[in-house]
Amino acid sequence: MAFEGAGKVALITGGSNGIGAAVARRLAEQGAHLVLADVDRERGGALAKELDAAFVRCDVREPDDSKAAVATAVERFGGLDLAFLNAGVASGFTLGDDFDVERYRRAMAVNLDGVVYGVHAALPALRARGGGDIIATASMAGLTPIPLDPVYGANKTAVVGLVRSLGPAYAAENIRVNALCPSFAHTDIIDHIRDHLVSTNFPILEVSAVVDAFLGILNAEGTGEAWFVVPGRPSEPFKFRGVPGPR
Repeated sequence: MAFEGAGKVALITGGSNGIGAAVARRLAEQGAHLVLADVDRERGGALAKELDAAFVRCDVREPDDSKAAVATAVERFGGLDLAFLNAGVASGFTLGDDFDVERYRRAMAVNLDGVVYGVHAALPALRARGGGDIIATASMAGLTPIPLDPVYGANKTAVVGLVRSLGPAYAAENIRVNALCPSFAHTDIIDHIRDHLVSTNFPILEVSAVVDAFLGILNAEGTGEAWFVVPGRPSEPFKFRGVPGPR
């Protein structure tokens, strides 16, 4: 059944720019009510004004900020149907001489803790609606090694594993949990490696393709899935091989 955005209430973390902003615009076109949650007040506030959305300053590393964002959706629009847990940062270092403990903690907190806290905050509101959707932005780095940024690979792999376990855990409550796994896309998060990608002729995704995949998840029926998004291929759930069982 096709997703009908009209009248639905969606919370988008990292909603001020990049993939979050592009999804917000697409959902607004469908008539959805939006709560944009981000640390960027200027860009988030401007986009919220453009889309007649609510903006809430939200640092996803703080559990109470995620709870406040959900509360904004309930108070302003009457409930929550969709949580897009999209906020993320690049790590940009290895475990060698350039390792930095504070940058490590920040990357893990935003990319992994932010999803955990977002799911925890969203569940009561989704239950009150009789169900809904949670989509977390992971990455192709959660499905394949990324030697350029191993810490990013670690937290995005963790998001994929979390989603795969949450999907069956909440299916009986009509709450679907899935992961969006794009390759490198034209957003600010690749600024530190953009020149390298261009010089090596690595294909970079248009953000519109990521939004199409996001809607593809909403229009499908699965849960606990990780949808890859790579140039030149239709997006679909990644097919994980089964693990060996005991003998």
